[in-house]
Amino acid sequence: MRILHLDSGREMRGGQWQVLRLIEGLAAEGVESTLLARRDGPLFTAARQRGCSVAPLSLARVLLLARGHGLVHAHDSRSHTLAALVPGARLVVARRVAFGGVGRWPARLKYDRPAKFIAVSEFARQTLLARGIPASKIEVVYDGVPLLAPAQGAAVVAPAHEADPRKGSPLALEAARLAGVPLAFSTDLEQDLRHAAVFVYITHSEGLGSGALLAMSAGVPVVASKVGGLPEIVRHRETGLLVDNTPQAIAAAIRELLDDAPLARRLGAAARQTVAERFTVGHMVRRTMEVYRQVLS
Repeated sequence: MRILHLDSGREMRGGQWQVLRLIEGLAAEGVESTLLARRDGPLFTAARQRGCSVAPLSLARVLLLARGHGLVHAHDSRSHTLAALVPGARLVVARRVAFGGVGRWPARLKYDRPAKFIAVSEFARQTLLARGIPASKIEVVYDGVPLLAPAQGAAVVAPAHEADPRKGSPLALEAARLAGVPLAFSTDLEQDLRHAAVFVYITHSEGLGSGALLAMSAGVPVVASKVGGLPEIVRHRETGLLVDNTPQAIAAAIRELLDDAPLARRLGAAARQTVAERFTVGHMVRRTMEVYRQVLS
């Protein structure tokens, strides 16, 4: 099995980390992968540093390499567009976002091309169904994250999403002010979660929330927006706290976790166990390979 992966992301966000983890996991299963990514992007650099087969993304290179790979896996919208232009390619498309639509021609042709869509959550699956994609063409494969060592710290940490208007960084910052605590925005979650006591994941739109999963894997209790696919991974008062997107509700949840250490420990331990049982990289790789086999059979 040889897979050609495409990703046009300019940043190293959750989707790009999933591409990298998938390629490494597939390699462990004997699956050969080639990645096409932006030459000036962090995914290209990270893949090269880890010894992955990677080349700059362009339509010409997609057309050239698709012939030597059994399947093309497009991981974002722009790479989906490029892959849809390759005649005869067996195409799988990842759907991570909870917005956008199929629309009319030529967008309809683009969305007709994939043999399968991999939705990152049931919520993402429902958005595809609502836009006319047949249920038979959609499979849900949840993100997978490494199981981190349990965190030991006191920091309140949030992902660094300040430039994305769909995320809720201003809300999180205001909530932290109301709660009377500093908020640390992180660009390296695996490193910074080691020192976290609470992880704050506030967003207006979310397909799943792999950053929340990573915090859960470190046993850090999560305060997360009650939107999109987040309730599929964060169960309220079982593995974290789900909140409305108001500074007051977010601040109250942060303070509750900081002031109630037994609750924070219980939620963090349950969250880590949930990741171990359902959301590891191994789970994600195995489910993805099942989809590949369906397309190639």
